[in-house]
Amino acid sequence: MTVFLVVLIWVVALALSVWVGKWATGRLLARIDAADRKARNAADDGGAHATVPVGADGVDSPQVRAVLRGGMWIGVLERIAVTGCILVGFTPGIAVVVAVKGLGRFPQLRDNPAASERFVIGSLASLLWSAAVGFAALGLLGLVTGT
Repeated sequence: MTVFLVVLIWVVALALSVWVGKWATGRLLARIDAADRKARNAADDGGAHATVPVGADGVDSPQVRAVLRGGMWIGVLERIAVTGCILVGFTPGIAVVVAVKGLGRFPQLRDNPAASERFVIGSLASLLWSAAVGFAALGLLGLVTGT
């Protein structure tokens, strides 16, 4: 029974990390996109009621989305890796994940501040969520196995 519970905790932790993390990070970025549009609207017209269209030059612009293409799948892999590193007890592996992700995106982000901002916010949200799930699952595993 203990083996079944351990496997179940692993599966649930990885699934929560990936899918709830995808949803939560997406919601956070959507809120930031909306706040960015609102701030640009206020700056453009001194607070009057003109509207900046969705996708205009900001953190949610087509240019930023093009620079960060593949980000959803990279985030999925990142959350699996971070939660997995915690569950196997190899927390230094998280630094490897962060380094690979940052170095892999650096050439694209260096010349695009809006994309850099979105990258950092999405990465931190994703890392925090996956770490929280990993440590919660590790605590449950400790309760189940008595260690």
